[in-house]
Amino acid sequence: MPEQFSRPVRRPTSAFDNIVGTHDPAEETRVAHATASALLTRVRADESGVSAERLVAFTAEHGIDEIAELWSKAPSRTLPGALWRLYLLQLAIHADPQTAALLYERGRVELASADVVIAGAPIPANPEELVVLIDTILRGAFRGDFAVALDRAAAFCRVQASGATHTADDYENTEPARGSELTTRALRLSSYAQDLSASAVLWRAGALA
Repeated sequence: MPEQFSRPVRRPTSAFDNIVGTHDPAEETRVAHATASALLTRVRADESGVSAERLVAFTAEHGIDEIAELWSKAPSRTLPGALWRLYLLQLAIHADPQTAALLYERGRVELASADVVIAGAPIPANPEELVVLIDTILRGAFRGDFAVALDRAAAFCRVQASGATHTADDYENTEPARGSELTTRALRLSSYAQDLSASAVLWRAGALA
């Protein structure tokens, strides 16, 4: 990966607008798809894995820059939309691994499905292990089977969504605001899971663009 991934790149909004076309939805969509495809192709072409490692490390340390913000506007079941959700998961786990581990463990206990196995976290998973897991999933998207990485991320979301839902129930009577926050989180994670699973199907069919 080029040297710009060694440090954050922050351009003024006006400059970025000039690149993608100011408030032009069609142009923004075109650039979102083009950049996502170019990034995936370039990183996958580096058989050494150095590009993927730099990309995972960069986003973990610096967050999502303007390119990823552009991807956030893409339809959810597209290549840029799927990458955006993978990055959101990575940033969320890195930002608060303790809560992530709490919800994941609760979901693991409550959810009667194969999702825990598919996600691939240790049992039980501590905060540090979940950070490693989400980085591994993101790394797999760039170096391994992209559809498998999406399926693992979707399973991870379902486990956490289950944990958030059951934990929200615990707070319903004592801390309703916290319960509402967790319910919202569960709904968001469930939505991500559906989108990532659908994107995996599309990728296997050669139709994720």
